[in-house]
Amino acid sequence: MKRLRDLSEIKLDRRTLLKGAALGLAGTALPLNKADASFWEAFFQKHFREMGKEDLKKVIERLEREYEKKYKKAIRIHNHPAMPGVLFGYGLDLSRCIGCRRCVYACFKENNPSRDPQIHLITVLRFKKGDKWVDLENSEKYYSPQQVPEPGYFYMPVQCQQCENPPCVKVCPTQATWKEPDGIVVIDYNWCIGCRYCMAACPYGARRFNWAEPSIPPDEMTTETHYLGNRPRYKGVVEKCTFCIQRTRIGKYPACLEACPVGARKFGNLLDPNSEIRYAIENKRVFRLKEDLNTYPKFYYFFAYGR
Repeated sequence: MKRLRDLSEIKLDRRTLLKGAALGLAGTALPLNKADASFWEAFFQKHFREMGKEDLKKVIERLEREYEKKYKKAIRIHNHPAMPGVLFGYGLDLSRCIGCRRCVYACFKENNPSRDPQIHLITVLRFKKGDKWVDLENSEKYYSPQQVPEPGYFYMPVQCQQCENPPCVKVCPTQATWKEPDGIVVIDYNWCIGCRYCMAACPYGARRFNWAEPSIPPDEMTTETHYLGNRPRYKGVVEKCTFCIQRTRIGKYPACLEACPVGARKFGNLLDPNSEIRYAIENKRVFRLKEDLNTYPKFYYFFAYGR
């Protein structure tokens, strides 16, 4: 039987500890001789929703130091809270979308996903006109025409639907993902153990797993981040669209909306009767994906003409 390698070489996180506990090795999984104060602060970090203001301030300061050391660049982590009286909703006009994927790459630039391997939080699906186009599982994700839109096709971007009744939240064993008061489903990357139950539970295929250490060139990083949004992630954690929480909670539009060249995307407060998203819901032919599952998405698809 091979001897265990030196404990100081073990990269320890909650997932490692859980594996050790399953094997009855939890006690030997802790490298007591090599760990410094920063290590223990990270390992015993409280859940986001359990931290007070001072606790969260210390955690953010530690993370900013770690990110600056790793990326050689100052990265600011904000914690803008949900605004009272706001429930975010998104609308997408399918009669306008031309399948250019500019939304995909605007999201890619803004939200700091891995470049190698490349992770996209928005997927644009292509359908032939006349097909059973709501069959997401058998849709066409990879297309590369010389020019879009293509005759005889139409397109449907899909991302996290920010469900009001999110199945991903129910299955998370560590409560690392939850729904915020403004309706955004978020993830605490420091509490995610990479079990991927949430990915299996999501009916929209909207979550992504970091199989490798995320690679992000420092000169391509967005430095203004949110703790629950676009701050740099880790190997072995899940990520997803957060309606650009770092932007929308300070009154800006999501990056994907600003990049759309044809105005197909709408965003706003579902509780505001004068918002553009409410106008679209009340005046367009609106539907939501897989409504029969009772997930109640806050992402609405519609057509430009009225009912």
